[in-house]
Amino acid sequence: MQARKLGIEGALAFTPPVYRDDRGLFTSPYQDAPFTGARGTSLFPVRDISHNLSARGVLRGIHYTTTPPGRAKYVYCPYGRVHDYLVDLRVGSPTFGRWEAAELGGDDCRALYIPVGVGHAFLSLEDDSMVVYVMSHGYVPENELAISPLDPALGLPIPDGYDLAQSERDTAAPTLAEALAQGLLPAYDTCRKVEAELWQ
Repeated sequence: MQARKLGIEGALAFTPPVYRDDRGLFTSPYQDAPFTGARGTSLFPVRDISHNLSARGVLRGIHYTTTPPGRAKYVYCPYGRVHDYLVDLRVGSPTFGRWEAAELGGDDCRALYIPVGVGHAFLSLEDDSMVVYVMSHGYVPENELAISPLDPALGLPIPDGYDLAQSERDTAAPTLAEALAQGLLPAYDTCRKVEAELWQ
């Protein structure tokens, strides 16, 4: 498995080997030894595994969790294709406001480790694209927040040619500057502390 540090502090990308034959394919999107080698620890204790299915043009996010409690995530797309985005929302982070984009899909099963306080979004490039989330905490609706993925100041590279479909929550989400002014963004030091405590 190949591991790569991303331009957002603490975020990682993993590309596993994919074995194909006339029956289909086999792969392991998470492997402990490469993950531990890249991050210095095994994956957090898993508290929740979820997935969604999205039609072509569905834009989900930018989602993040109030910190504390915060949530770290490990995500991959086993079927279909998505254009995935990570955005550093941690106030005080050396990479605050920076984004990373990557295409995830069932052909290469690339996975992303998303630290506590880093926002996540994706655009579904095909019908029935599935994204799987392995998470450090369970879903608590009142702890889940969003930033607009269409914030012009962020400038996420949303591909042309899609009729974008968003939830009401995502359509009404504030810009990064608005969320910062409203005190909705997590502090970098708090996120680092919460993340370190996941393994205790």
